[in-house]
Amino acid sequence: QVQLVESGGGLVQAGGSLRLSCAASGRTFSSYAMGWFRQAPGKERDFVATISWSAGSTRYADSVKGRFTISRDNAKNTVYLQMNSLKPGDTAIYYCAASSFHGSANDFDYDYWGQGTQVTVSS
Repeated sequence: QVQLVESGGGLVQAGGSLRLSCAASGRTFSSYAMGWFRQAPGKERDFVATISWSAGSTRYADSVKGRFTISRDNAKNTVYLQMNSLKPGDTAIYYCAASSFHGSANDFDYDYWGQGTQVTVSS
C-alpha cells in the first residue's frame, strides 16, 4: 500500500516556474515507477511525465518536453516535477501516481493516486 500527498501548487504568471512534490508513505516506494498526470476543467486526465523506480529512465508528454523535469529521491520517498516556462495551458490539477509498470503513460496502469494539487498559470 502506498499513500501519496502532493504539494507545491499555486498561482504563477506565464513564463514562471513551480516545483511540485509528492511525498509517499510505505516502505515499497522505491519499487514503483512514478508518474505525474494533470486534469484541466472539463477535460480528461492527461499524462505528463513518468520516471522509473531507479530514476534511470524518464518519459514526457510532447506538450511539456523541454520545460518540465521529473525526478525522485528514494531516500526521501519523494518524487518531484520541476515546471519551467509555464503557460496558461498548463493550468490544471496535477496528480502523482505509482505504478508497477515501467514507463507507462496510461492512467489505468497506475495503482495509487494522490489527491492532487492545483496549478494556475495566469497570462
